[in-house]
Amino acid sequence: MRRTAIALTALTLAACGARPAEVLPPAGKAEYVDASADHPHLKFGDGSVSANEACPVTKRKLSVWFPPVYVNGKPFGFC
Repeated sequence: MRRTAIALTALTLAACGARPAEVLPPAGKAEYVDASADHPHLKFGDGSVSANEACPVTKRKLSVWFPPVYVNGKPFGFC
């Protein structure tokens, strides 16, 4: 049973490592879409808008100082 789990883990890691990482251009300077909202979305210099309106960790307002993390091509902001 343990050998099967190790083999399956090794196969999974090999399959995931076969795909090269995507390199995206820098998002540019961020600004709030609606600064008067309690939790506004961020708009980045490349024209993209954050998929989230609150920090996924602390649930606070997003910060314009942290660069986004892209998940499936969509930017997610942080606080």
